[in-house]
Amino acid sequence: MTTQQDKADQFAALHARERAFIIPNPWDAGTARLLAHVGFEAIATTGAGLAFSLGRPDGASTRDEMLAYVGSIAAATDLPVSADLEDGFGDDPDAVAEFILAAAETGIVGGSIEDRSYGRGDRPAGERYEKEFAAERIRVAAEAARALPFRFTLTARCENFLIGKPDLADTIGRLRAYQEAGADCLYAPGLTTKEQIREVVAAVDRPVNVVMGLVGEPIPLKELEELGVRRVSVGSALSRAALGSFVAAATEMRDHGTFGFAADAIPHAELGKIFAR
Repeated sequence: MTTQQDKADQFAALHARERAFIIPNPWDAGTARLLAHVGFEAIATTGAGLAFSLGRPDGASTRDEMLAYVGSIAAATDLPVSADLEDGFGDDPDAVAEFILAAAETGIVGGSIEDRSYGRGDRPAGERYEKEFAAERIRVAAEAARALPFRFTLTARCENFLIGKPDLADTIGRLRAYQEAGADCLYAPGLTTKEQIREVVAAVDRPVNVVMGLVGEPIPLKELEELGVRRVSVGSALSRAALGSFVAAATEMRDHGTFGFAADAIPHAELGKIFAR
């Protein structure tokens, strides 16, 4: 049986090697098992994908729902799991640290903390934390992670490009502050060009995660690797692709009374074989 320590060591090793890896984002246990079946080396949760599965907008999940979700993904396969922990379910650094510890108990071996509020504390949803305060949140989260009996890979996220503040210099300054605060991996979702990615990678000395399938040009893994990227996630893209196919199928039935969508469906028997293993 693969232990949490084994998974943590495997996950840390992926970040230490020269070759980049893709860490796709399932939104439930079934899709986690499918990604393991396809052959990925690690997986990550998606807060947006969870919210969509509950019929809510991104960021509308509760603390208990999030913990149950990340636990279900961690239990679904033997792969290392990194969790999208959003804002840490609180503004206060101590609340973030407590959530890191609670999430670690679910079986995950890594997680990300953002530098914007989701409105779960005193700050309004979408508000960016001041750089020093955001770095303090990462510092305390890193201390909590280091207190765990296994190596927890902490990712610090700068949300500038997702909240309408595409300031690359400020983004790099924030990522450097989070690096100094103890983050193991750095992530600025929303970068749109190779030049931006290259600048971020060159400016920090931690592994950098980028997201594909969100905005900007779809840069192949090999080219991202050449830019120095270590880890590539897809956020809610797989969830949105599946939901897009679902809506298209439903629209076909409603508008045309036809069922051509089923030709692209994975066979029932094939899913049965995969999930029986």
